[in-house]
Amino acid sequence: MTTGTVAASRRVTDYTTRFRTFLDSEVASVEAGLAAAGVGTVWRPALDADGRMHPVVWAARREVQRRSARAGLYNPHISTGAGGDGFSRVEMQHVEEYVYRSSGLGLGLAALGWTEGVSPAIEHCSDAARGRYLEPLLAGEITGAFCNTETSVGTDVLAMTTRARRDGTDWILDGAKAWITNSHFAEVLQVVAVTEAGAGTRSLSMFLVDADAPGVTRGRDIPTMLGDGLTGELHFDGVRVPAENVVREVGDGFALAMAWINWRRMCRGGMCAGWGSWLVDRAIDRARTRQSGGRPIADLQAVQHLIADMDTDVYAARATSLVAQAELDELGPFSIPLHSDAPRLVSLIKVVNDEAFFRVADNAVQVHGGTGLLQGSPEEKLFRVARNLKIPAGTVEIQRNAIARGLLR
Repeated sequence: MTTGTVAASRRVTDYTTRFRTFLDSEVASVEAGLAAAGVGTVWRPALDADGRMHPVVWAARREVQRRSARAGLYNPHISTGAGGDGFSRVEMQHVEEYVYRSSGLGLGLAALGWTEGVSPAIEHCSDAARGRYLEPLLAGEITGAFCNTETSVGTDVLAMTTRARRDGTDWILDGAKAWITNSHFAEVLQVVAVTEAGAGTRSLSMFLVDADAPGVTRGRDIPTMLGDGLTGELHFDGVRVPAENVVREVGDGFALAMAWINWRRMCRGGMCAGWGSWLVDRAIDRARTRQSGGRPIADLQAVQHLIADMDTDVYAARATSLVAQAELDELGPFSIPLHSDAPRLVSLIKVVNDEAFFRVADNAVQVHGGTGLLQGSPEEKLFRVARNLKIPAGTVEIQRNAIARGLLR
C-alpha cells in the first residue's frame, strides 16, 4: 500500500467516523422533530397544494445541510482550491457508500452535498461569483438547481432552445427548463443556454442566475414516480445576467454540463452499493424472522437464491465502480477537455449500477412479499428509485452508445 493510499484510507475512515457521530448527535434530533410534525418523512413527504414538498420537510433537509457544512462533512467531493476536502473519486465512492448504507432513507442523505449543493462545474465560477454563490453553497446557506433539460430536449443538449444574447457587457436569457430537481426551492440556478447557434459543442454557455431575478418564474410541479415534490419547470423571460455570472468561459457550457452530469453518473457507484447493501441487510433480517409453515423463510432455497443474487449484483457493481473510479482518478474525472478514455468509464459505472440496483430492489421486494408492496416501505420506495435511475443523467441506452464509441474509437 502506497503512502497516498494509506492517507486516502485514513481520510475516508476519519470521515465515516465523524459522519456516524453526526447521525447520532445531530440528525437524529432533526428527524425526531420532523416525525412529531406529522408531515411525512424525507422519503415520503406530505405535499403542499401545488404538489411541492411540504415546507417543514424541506426545512428539515436544509437544517441538516447547514449543520453538516458546519461539521465539515458537506463538501468532501469539492477540490481544496474551491473550499472542499479534495477527495478522489475512489475515496468518494467509499464515502457515498457509507452515507447511503448508514442513512437508509433518512435525513442523513442531506448531509452530503447532492444536486442542491456545489458541483464540480461551479468550481469554475468567476472570482466575483465565488463570494455570491460558491461560498454560500459550500456553507449550506443556499441551494442550487442544474437547469439543462427542456420539455422536448433531454440527452440531445445541442438541440435546446433556451438562448442567451449579449446586451452590452450583460447577457439576456430567454427560454424554459423542465424536469429540474429543486426548481421550487433553489436560490441559484445553473442555466445552460445557447450563445452561438451552430457552433457544435462550443454553442452553449453556463450562467449562474439568481432564482428571484426579474424575469425568472418558477413553473408547475412535475409529479414523478418518486413522489418527492422536488421536480418542476423554470421560465426565463428577458432575464438580465451580468458577465461575471458566466461560468468559466463563453462556449464552455457543453463541457461544464457534462462535468455536472458525469459527476452524478459517477456517484451511482457509492449510492447503489450503499443502498444495495442496506437492502441486502434488510432482506436477510426479513428471511430470518418471517415464518412460513413453522420455519423461517431463510430455510427455503428459493429465498436463499434471491438474497444470493442481491449480494452478487451489489458486489459486482461495486467492484466495477471502484476499478473505473481509480482509472478516472488517473485521467482526471472533471478535466476540461475531458480525456477521451473517460466517457466510456463513466458510462460503465452508470449502466452497470443502474441495472444491477434495479435487480437488487426487485428481489428485495420479492423477499419481503406483501409488505414489500406497501406504499412507503423502504423496499417499495427504492424499487421506484431504482427504476427512475435508468433515465436521469443519460439513459442506460445512451450509456451503451458511449461505451461502444469508446471501444470503436
